[in-house]
Amino acid sequence: MNAIGIDLGGTNVKGVRMNAAGVVLNQQTIPIVAGDWKAAVRTTFEALYPKSDPAGRVGLAAPGLPDEHNRKIMFMPGRLPGLEGFEWSEFLGQPVQVLNDAHAALLAEVNFGAAKNCRNVFMLTLGTGVGGGILINGDLYQGRLQRAGSLGDISLNSESDEIGFLQVPGTLEDAIGNESVPKRSGGRYQSTRELVAAYEQGDAFASEVWLKSVKKLAVAIASLINVLAPEKVILGGGIAQANELLFEPLNQYLYHYEWRPDGKSTPIVKAHFNEYAGALGAASYAQQIS
Repeated sequence: MNAIGIDLGGTNVKGVRMNAAGVVLNQQTIPIVAGDWKAAVRTTFEALYPKSDPAGRVGLAAPGLPDEHNRKIMFMPGRLPGLEGFEWSEFLGQPVQVLNDAHAALLAEVNFGAAKNCRNVFMLTLGTGVGGGILINGDLYQGRLQRAGSLGDISLNSESDEIGFLQVPGTLEDAIGNESVPKRSGGRYQSTRELVAAYEQGDAFASEVWLKSVKKLAVAIASLINVLAPEKVILGGGIAQANELLFEPLNQYLYHYEWRPDGKSTPIVKAHFNEYAGALGAASYAQQIS
């Protein structure tokens, strides 16, 4: 059965329509104008839901924690006012399965991408902040209150004065998320893109800042490997687009920090999907759950 997947972001809404085999039949990106994310979602839905050949299922990915039935976002303070408790099924006139956006990105990789055929995986989405998702024995692990997978909020420094979004000091998100680049670089760089470009050119200061962040990422990944014992670790989001400028030093650090009882390293791989990952994952989730 066909399915629609919609990914609600901060600046635009992305959507896909795919068939039961996972083939994308149509896709849309609709900007959010004047903060009206509801209108952008409706426009996306209507563009992907032709009355002559309606989709059977609808999934929606959004930031925050869904309710226990995955019908709406229950907790998302500080962003997208009005999202908490919003009834998507009533709004769109169709049953809607709602999923955290990082969880949706993981499902896209599990069903169609870099984690296909894996049963135990975790994913880090490295962007403005750091999100995550966990697959255990082939199932998405959402945990109590659907809050599992906040991997960017693990602490790397309990003595830090920087308190993360979930009240934990010295988080992984603060160590490598794009939002903290100005602070980490003393205002010299405003984005990871600028920082990595300077690192590539051999700038000594940029190298120090970037490699310090990558080292912290390696420590976090090694720690999570100890806890979850995955077959693979997937890295997605904008920062993962640094490619070997990220993965080469990261693997060098992991050589020192990852415990390898069988002598084998855990593969750290780049996500196959980027822009439409959340929409693809939401569609596949709707197909599986509905």
